[in-house]
Amino acid sequence: MAVLVLIVAALTLFVPKTGTWIETDWINYLLMVVMFGMGLTMKLGDFAVVFKRPKDVTVGCIAQFVVMPALAYALGKIFGLSEELLVGVVLVGTCPGGTSSNVITYLSNGDTALSIGMTSVNTLLAPILTPALTYLYLRTSVDVDVKAMFISIIKVVVVPISLGILINKVFGKYTEKAKDALPLVSVTAICLIVATVVSHNSEKILSTGAVIFAVVILHNLLGYLCGFLIGVIFKMDMARKKAVSVEIGMQNSGLATSLATTAFKDMSMATVPGAIFSVWHNISGAVLAGVFRNLKEKTES
Repeated sequence: MAVLVLIVAALTLFVPKTGTWIETDWINYLLMVVMFGMGLTMKLGDFAVVFKRPKDVTVGCIAQFVVMPALAYALGKIFGLSEELLVGVVLVGTCPGGTSSNVITYLSNGDTALSIGMTSVNTLLAPILTPALTYLYLRTSVDVDVKAMFISIIKVVVVPISLGILINKVFGKYTEKAKDALPLVSVTAICLIVATVVSHNSEKILSTGAVIFAVVILHNLLGYLCGFLIGVIFKMDMARKKAVSVEIGMQNSGLATSLATTAFKDMSMATVPGAIFSVWHNISGAVLAGVFRNLKEKTES
């Protein structure tokens, strides 16, 4: 996935016409496909970890909505980002964990059940916390359309996931057969989202220089580090540390891009950080999975 996303991003960045045929209005629908696919792989039992280990899930969720927004705002100010780019970075920070965090946690030999539990709870909290936190950090500089963000998250995230869970509950024997194809569908949708955002903003991305790339990379890597340190502070075992680290560091940047186009229509540059994050966190996540797998082996030996 990381290789595919990188190829698509590079191609549409330097040859924009390969992606400009995709309308920007499609982003929401493509994201809905990803979320629906995620819902099809989930069962109500996946939420059991919330009740079995409420402390772990609570710590992870609080950290998600405290660490990443604070890092986003701080990095944006430290690097002197323009108002539009700051909006985009903060949006990435206030969104819930990325849809690929569960896969990366699994590949890392981490606590996948905890990862799914945190992703589920964070996603359910997002319609309230994402608009609220965005307003909290940006109200002094820009007008935040909280209502538009809330409605957009309900339509793009909550409804498709809920529908997917419901269909999986009712038609489980059929969805089970389709699960092998779901990753391909999700990866295709994510690649199309990246292609759309990058191609339509290629000139803006190239004109921003290295600063925004530095901010996005630091935001992601510091998220991983803070997540792991939080696991250490709360004396979690290695598998749970990995899950919290990955969950906090990987953001639903596709949602951030979607929100930038709906709630900040007059700020076209606000979509850039989400586009760059979409590419980068898939690359860094794949690398981190390899590092974490070795970390487990060394710890056990």
